[in-house]
Amino acid sequence: MSLEVCTLASGSSGNSIYVGTKGKKILVDAGLSGKQINNKLKEANLRVDDLDAILLTHEHSDHIQGAGVLSRRCNLPIYATKGTWEEASPKLGNIDEKNKIIIKTDAFTIGDCLVKPFSISHDAKEPVGYTISFKDTKVAIATDMGEVTDEVRLEISDSDLVILESNHDLEMLKIGPYPWALKKRIMGTQGHLSNDDAGATVVELAKSSVSRILLAHLSKDNNVPELAFLTIKNMLVDAGIRLDKDIKLDFALQDKVSPLYQIG
Repeated sequence: MSLEVCTLASGSSGNSIYVGTKGKKILVDAGLSGKQINNKLKEANLRVDDLDAILLTHEHSDHIQGAGVLSRRCNLPIYATKGTWEEASPKLGNIDEKNKIIIKTDAFTIGDCLVKPFSISHDAKEPVGYTISFKDTKVAIATDMGEVTDEVRLEISDSDLVILESNHDLEMLKIGPYPWALKKRIMGTQGHLSNDDAGATVVELAKSSVSRILLAHLSKDNNVPELAFLTIKNMLVDAGIRLDKDIKLDFALQDKVSPLYQIG
Protein backbone atom coordinates (compact mmCIF):
# COMPACT_ATOMS: atom_id res chain seq x y z
CA MET A 1 0.00 0.00 0.00
CA SER A 2 1.31 3.42 -0.95
CA LEU A 3 0.54 6.95 0.20
CA GLU A 4 -2.38 8.51 -1.66
CA VAL A 5 -2.34 12.26 -2.29
CA CYS A 6 -5.00 14.48 -3.83
CA THR A 7 -5.38 18.26 -3.76
CA LEU A 8 -9.03 19.21 -3.45
CA ALA A 9 -8.44 22.96 -3.85
CA SER A 10 -5.45 25.27 -3.73
CA GLY A 11 -5.53 29.06 -3.79
CA SER A 12 -6.80 32.13 -1.98
CA SER A 13 -10.42 30.94 -2.22
CA GLY A 14 -9.76 27.79 -0.24
CA ASN A 15 -7.19 25.07 0.40
CA SER A 16 -7.54 21.40 1.24
CA ILE A 17 -5.31 18.38 0.61
CA TYR A 18 -6.07 14.70 1.19
CA VAL A 19 -3.25 12.35 2.21
CA GLY A 20 -3.96 8.76 3.17
CA THR A 21 -3.14 5.09 3.35
CA LYS A 22 -5.36 2.05 3.50
CA GLY A 23 -5.36 2.47 7.26
CA LYS A 24 -5.65 6.21 7.85
CA LYS A 25 -7.05 9.15 5.87
CA ILE A 26 -6.01 12.71 6.69
CA LEU A 27 -7.17 16.12 5.52
CA VAL A 28 -4.54 18.85 5.59
CA ASP A 29 -6.51 22.10 5.90
CA ALA A 30 -10.23 22.46 5.31
CA GLY A 31 -10.56 25.88 3.71
CA LEU A 32 -13.82 25.21 1.89
CA SER A 33 -17.33 24.64 3.21
CA GLY A 34 -18.08 21.20 4.56
CA LYS A 35 -20.40 20.58 1.60
CA GLN A 36 -17.72 21.56 -0.92
CA ILE A 37 -15.14 19.31 0.72
CA ASN A 38 -17.63 16.44 0.72
CA ASN A 39 -18.33 16.93 -2.99
CA LYS A 40 -14.66 17.22 -3.90
CA LEU A 41 -13.79 14.07 -1.99
CA LYS A 42 -16.52 12.28 -3.94
CA GLU A 43 -14.88 13.47 -7.20
CA ALA A 44 -11.75 11.64 -6.07
CA ASN A 45 -13.78 8.54 -5.13
CA LEU A 46 -13.23 9.24 -1.45
CA ARG A 47 -15.71 9.60 1.41
CA VAL A 48 -15.79 12.29 4.06
CA ASP A 49 -16.99 9.69 6.59
CA ASP A 50 -13.72 7.77 6.12
CA LEU A 51 -11.55 10.67 7.29
CA ASP A 52 -9.59 10.15 10.52
CA ALA A 53 -8.10 13.59 11.23
CA ILE A 54 -7.68 17.19 10.11
CA LEU A 55 -4.30 18.93 10.24
CA LEU A 56 -4.30 22.73 10.15
CA THR A 57 -1.33 24.72 8.84
CA HIS A 58 -2.53 28.09 10.17
CA GLU A 59 -5.62 30.08 11.06
CA HIS A 60 -6.45 31.97 7.86
CA SER A 61 -10.01 31.40 6.68
CA ASP A 62 -8.98 29.86 3.35
CA HIS A 63 -7.46 27.02 5.38
CA ILE A 64 -9.99 26.43 8.19
CA GLN A 65 -13.45 27.34 6.89
CA GLY A 66 -14.92 23.83 6.99
CA ALA A 67 -12.79 22.33 9.75
CA GLY A 68 -15.23 22.93 12.60
CA VAL A 69 -18.20 21.59 10.67
CA LEU A 70 -16.34 18.44 9.63
CA SER A 71 -15.04 17.84 13.16
CA ARG A 72 -18.54 18.03 14.60
CA ARG A 73 -20.17 16.01 11.83
CA CYS A 74 -17.59 13.22 11.67
CA ASN A 75 -16.17 13.38 15.21
CA LEU A 76 -12.74 14.25 13.80
CA PRO A 77 -9.75 15.36 15.84
CA ILE A 78 -8.17 18.63 14.69
CA TYR A 79 -4.40 18.96 15.05
CA ALA A 80 -2.93 22.47 15.20
CA THR A 81 -0.30 24.48 17.04
CA LYS A 82 -1.20 26.41 20.17
CA GLY A 83 -0.96 29.69 18.24
CA THR A 84 -3.25 28.43 15.50
CA TRP A 85 -5.80 27.23 18.08
CA GLU A 86 -5.77 30.61 19.81
CA GLU A 87 -6.53 32.45 16.58
CA ALA A 88 -8.79 29.87 14.92
CA SER A 89 -11.05 28.84 17.82
CA PRO A 90 -13.60 31.67 17.41
CA LYS A 91 -14.00 30.77 13.73
CA LEU A 92 -14.18 27.00 14.25
CA GLY A 93 -17.07 27.06 16.71
CA ASN A 94 -17.59 24.46 19.43
CA ILE A 95 -15.14 21.58 19.16
CA ASP A 96 -15.28 18.59 21.50
CA GLU A 97 -12.34 18.87 23.91
CA LYS A 98 -11.08 15.41 22.99
CA ASN A 99 -10.81 16.56 19.38
CA LYS A 100 -8.64 19.61 20.18
CA ILE A 101 -5.09 18.34 19.68
CA ILE A 102 -2.28 20.85 20.30
CA ILE A 103 0.94 20.06 18.45
CA LYS A 104 4.45 21.46 18.39
CA THR A 105 7.11 20.60 15.81
CA ASP A 106 7.69 17.13 17.23
CA ALA A 107 6.72 14.13 15.11
CA PHE A 108 3.60 12.17 16.03
CA THR A 109 1.63 9.28 14.57
CA ILE A 110 -1.88 9.00 13.22
CA GLY A 111 -2.30 5.27 12.81
CA ASP A 112 0.31 4.06 10.31
CA CYS A 113 1.27 7.61 9.26
CA LEU A 114 4.17 9.54 10.78
CA VAL A 115 3.38 13.27 10.79
CA LYS A 116 6.14 15.87 11.22
CA PRO A 117 5.16 19.55 11.50
CA PHE A 118 7.78 22.18 10.70
CA SER A 119 7.78 25.94 11.17
CA ILE A 120 7.17 28.19 8.16
CA SER A 121 7.47 31.96 7.66
CA HIS A 122 4.00 33.43 7.17
CA ASP A 123 1.92 36.24 8.68
CA ALA A 124 0.03 33.92 10.98
CA LYS A 125 0.47 32.84 14.61
CA GLU A 126 2.70 29.74 14.77
CA PRO A 127 2.09 28.41 11.23
CA VAL A 128 3.48 25.06 10.09
CA GLY A 129 3.93 22.87 7.06
CA TYR A 130 3.84 19.08 7.28
CA THR A 131 5.55 15.97 6.09
CA ILE A 132 3.55 12.75 6.20
CA SER A 133 5.40 9.44 5.91
CA PHE A 134 4.29 5.85 5.46
CA LYS A 135 6.97 3.17 5.54
CA ASP A 136 9.66 4.48 3.15
CA THR A 137 7.42 7.01 1.40
CA LYS A 138 7.16 10.69 2.28
CA VAL A 139 5.00 13.61 1.14
CA ALA A 140 5.69 17.25 2.07
CA ILE A 141 3.27 20.18 2.13
CA ALA A 142 5.06 23.54 2.04
CA THR A 143 2.78 26.42 1.08
CA ASP A 144 1.83 29.87 2.44
CA MET A 145 5.35 31.01 3.23
CA GLY A 146 7.37 34.06 2.29
CA GLU A 147 10.73 32.32 2.21
CA VAL A 148 12.16 28.83 2.14
CA THR A 149 14.15 28.59 5.35
CA ASP A 150 16.87 26.10 6.19
CA GLU A 151 14.38 24.25 8.39
CA VAL A 152 11.95 23.88 5.50
CA ARG A 153 14.73 22.65 3.20
CA LEU A 154 15.83 20.08 5.76
CA GLU A 155 12.33 18.72 6.28
CA ILE A 156 11.22 18.43 2.65
CA SER A 157 14.42 17.56 0.75
CA ASP A 158 14.08 13.78 1.07
CA SER A 159 10.41 13.63 0.09
CA ASP A 160 8.96 11.63 -2.79
CA LEU A 161 6.41 14.35 -3.57
CA VAL A 162 6.43 18.01 -2.50
CA ILE A 163 3.41 20.30 -2.70
CA LEU A 164 5.18 23.64 -3.04
CA GLU A 165 3.81 27.16 -3.27
CA SER A 166 4.32 29.11 -6.51
CA ASN A 167 2.01 31.98 -5.71
CA HIS A 168 2.82 34.90 -8.00
CA ASP A 169 4.82 36.27 -10.87
CA LEU A 170 6.71 39.20 -9.43
CA GLU A 171 6.11 41.55 -12.38
CA MET A 172 2.40 40.71 -12.56
CA LEU A 173 2.11 41.46 -8.86
CA LYS A 174 3.99 44.76 -9.11
CA ILE A 175 1.86 46.14 -11.96
CA GLY A 176 -1.40 44.55 -10.81
CA PRO A 177 -4.41 46.13 -9.07
CA TYR A 178 -3.57 45.28 -5.46
CA PRO A 179 -2.87 48.20 -3.08
CA TRP A 180 0.82 48.68 -2.33
CA ALA A 181 0.50 47.55 1.29
CA LEU A 182 -0.88 44.18 0.14
CA LYS A 183 1.78 43.83 -2.55
CA LYS A 184 4.44 44.51 0.06
CA ARG A 185 2.95 41.88 2.36
CA ILE A 186 2.85 39.26 -0.40
CA MET A 187 6.45 39.96 -1.43
CA GLY A 188 7.71 39.96 2.18
CA THR A 189 9.41 37.15 4.07
CA GLN A 190 6.09 36.35 5.79
CA GLY A 191 4.05 36.47 2.58
CA HIS A 192 4.07 34.08 -0.37
CA LEU A 193 6.64 32.50 -2.68
CA SER A 194 7.05 33.85 -6.22
CA ASN A 195 7.56 31.65 -9.27
CA ASP A 196 11.28 32.50 -9.11
CA ASP A 197 11.44 31.50 -5.44
CA ALA A 198 9.65 28.26 -6.22
CA GLY A 199 11.91 27.58 -9.21
CA ALA A 200 15.07 27.95 -7.13
CA THR A 201 13.62 25.52 -4.59
CA VAL A 202 12.56 23.04 -7.28
CA VAL A 203 16.12 23.02 -8.63
CA GLU A 204 17.43 22.24 -5.13
CA LEU A 205 14.83 19.52 -4.62
CA ALA A 206 15.58 17.91 -7.99
CA LYS A 207 19.24 17.71 -7.00
CA SER A 208 18.23 16.03 -3.73
CA SER A 209 16.30 13.32 -5.63
CA VAL A 210 12.72 14.58 -5.17
CA SER A 211 10.92 13.19 -8.22
CA ARG A 212 7.58 15.04 -8.29
CA ILE A 213 6.44 18.56 -7.44
CA LEU A 214 2.91 19.93 -7.31
CA LEU A 215 2.97 23.71 -7.70
CA ALA A 216 0.32 25.11 -5.40
CA HIS A 217 -1.51 28.23 -4.18
CA LEU A 218 -1.25 30.03 -7.55
CA SER A 219 -2.77 33.51 -7.40
CA LYS A 220 -5.71 34.01 -9.74
CA ASP A 221 -4.76 37.70 -10.10
CA ASN A 222 -0.97 37.60 -10.17
CA ASN A 223 -0.08 34.34 -11.88
CA VAL A 224 -1.09 31.85 -14.55
CA PRO A 225 -0.11 28.17 -14.61
CA GLU A 226 1.62 28.49 -18.00
CA LEU A 227 3.85 31.28 -16.72
CA ALA A 228 4.73 29.46 -13.51
CA PHE A 229 5.55 26.34 -15.51
CA LEU A 230 7.70 28.18 -18.06
CA THR A 231 9.60 30.10 -15.37
CA ILE A 232 10.47 26.95 -13.46
CA LYS A 233 11.14 24.89 -16.58
CA ASN A 234 13.71 27.46 -17.75
CA MET A 235 15.42 27.40 -14.36
CA LEU A 236 15.60 23.60 -14.48
CA VAL A 237 17.04 23.66 -18.01
CA ASP A 238 19.66 26.22 -16.94
CA ALA A 239 20.64 23.87 -14.11
CA GLY A 240 20.96 20.89 -16.46
CA ILE A 241 17.91 19.12 -14.99
CA ARG A 242 15.63 17.25 -17.39
CA LEU A 243 11.94 17.92 -16.91
CA ASP A 244 9.85 14.72 -16.78
CA LYS A 245 12.99 12.55 -16.64
CA ASP A 246 14.69 13.96 -13.52
CA ILE A 247 11.62 15.60 -12.01
CA LYS A 248 7.92 15.94 -12.84
CA LEU A 249 5.92 19.16 -12.42
CA ASP A 250 2.15 19.26 -11.95
CA PHE A 251 -0.30 21.83 -10.60
CA ALA A 252 -2.64 21.99 -7.64
CA LEU A 253 -5.41 24.32 -8.83
CA GLN A 254 -8.20 26.24 -7.13
CA ASP A 255 -11.13 24.90 -9.07
CA LYS A 256 -10.02 21.37 -10.01
CA VAL A 257 -9.49 18.24 -7.96
CA SER A 258 -6.12 16.77 -8.83
CA PRO A 259 -5.56 13.16 -9.83
CA LEU A 260 -5.23 10.75 -6.91
CA TYR A 261 -1.46 10.24 -6.86
CA GLN A 262 -0.13 6.91 -5.62
CA ILE A 263 3.27 7.62 -4.08
CA GLY A 264 5.70 4.79 -3.39
